[in-house]
Amino acid sequence: MGCFSRIIAGPMVGLALAFTALQPAGAAEGVSVFSDPSKIAAIGGSITEIVYALGEEKHLVARDSTSRYPKAALDLPDVGYMRALSPEGVLSVNPTGILALQGSGPKEAVDVLKKTSIPFIEVPEHYSREGILEKVRIVGKALGADAKAEVLARELDARLTAAEKQTASIKERKRVLFVLSVQGGKILAAGSETAADGMVRLAGGVNAVEGFSGYKQMSDEAIITARPDVILMMSNAGPPVSDDELFGNPSVASTPAGAARKLIRIDGGYLLGFGPRTADAIHDLAVSLYGGQVTD
Repeated sequence: MGCFSRIIAGPMVGLALAFTALQPAGAAEGVSVFSDPSKIAAIGGSITEIVYALGEEKHLVARDSTSRYPKAALDLPDVGYMRALSPEGVLSVNPTGILALQGSGPKEAVDVLKKTSIPFIEVPEHYSREGILEKVRIVGKALGADAKAEVLARELDARLTAAEKQTASIKERKRVLFVLSVQGGKILAAGSETAADGMVRLAGGVNAVEGFSGYKQMSDEAIITARPDVILMMSNAGPPVSDDELFGNPSVASTPAGAARKLIRIDGGYLLGFGPRTADAIHDLAVSLYGGQVTD
């Protein structure tokens, strides 16, 4: 999700020699369709969800730890967290192809995987309706399921468009502060070009944070200046933060959200996945923000 601290892999000098699959650099890069899709390793929760939504799960031989939906995916071998992959872990399932969401890492591990003879297809990540449709079409093409992908893309396009229209008539937009974590009393919040920013906008809200992209630690003054009406956090992701800990932060307590103790918690994979369930997530977030003002 772009939202956790990067874990830097250890030295990989000589690692390529450990894999018989390795060939000259770039041996399997640049492909868009797997020649043999019989054993695919899916890296990224939304990628796995899309494969299942297409009814093509028979191709999967493994998943990463962010791939927790649908429940059936949990029966697949777990090759590790998508941002802390090891080539050994991914290659241990003997995949005939690797389908990875953009942002998978660390870079050193991905570079090693890309230099093997195993086709590696990277799926772009854009936090928008168009970005979701692009992912569906790329995954479908990779698996030789273009027709199914087009049907799913059209269905999702209609649902996402309808979800965005549900807040079109709302005049006063809520200012939302997405808090990724609270560490040592410091707030790590989402700026622009993040999944959280994209979801807030799709649900008719306004990101209370301005002036930076990605996820950054905010000063007390910056939080007070942001004047959020609502705090948004993920559930089931990272160390838990209690309501009392969050609202006990003096800077948060000084905001409209703090005064009203207005906090929304939504499952992280559901909220920020940008996949087949995103239209539902937009609706749920919009209702949490605006209640009865949301029109079905």
